[in-house]
Amino acid sequence: MSNNDVSLPDEQPALRMLPMPRDLNAAGDIFGGWVMAQVDVAGSIAAMRRTRCRVVTVAVNSFVFRQPITTQYLVSFYSRVARVGRTSITVDVEVYAETGYENLEVLKVAEAQLTYVAVAEDGNKRVIAQDPV
Repeated sequence: MSNNDVSLPDEQPALRMLPMPRDLNAAGDIFGGWVMAQVDVAGSIAAMRRTRCRVVTVAVNSFVFRQPITTQYLVSFYSRVARVGRTSITVDVEVYAETGYENLEVLKVAEAQLTYVAVAEDGNKRVIAQDPV
């Protein structure tokens, strides 16, 4: 299911990881839970940068796995703020894998949208400034 027309976005990834053999599932692919955990971290980085405070995940609005990932892939997670509400922020995350050494191939392997809530030091929700800092 590869697509030779796929390329990495022209921005810095929130995370870039090299999965290890310990991250494999019983079928020999990277465990979906590992991917989901990294997506949550990547999304929270974009949310924290925008809100300038602690955030907590309240919803995984959507999550699509497009194809399996193996330990031979370098996995990049790109996150972008999609919406900013009064106390919540929605972030889109795209996941790409690079494989091959001499014949580099880039694959879009997953995409997700998550919602976070801004949290004050006392643990309660806090209002997000509408103008980015």
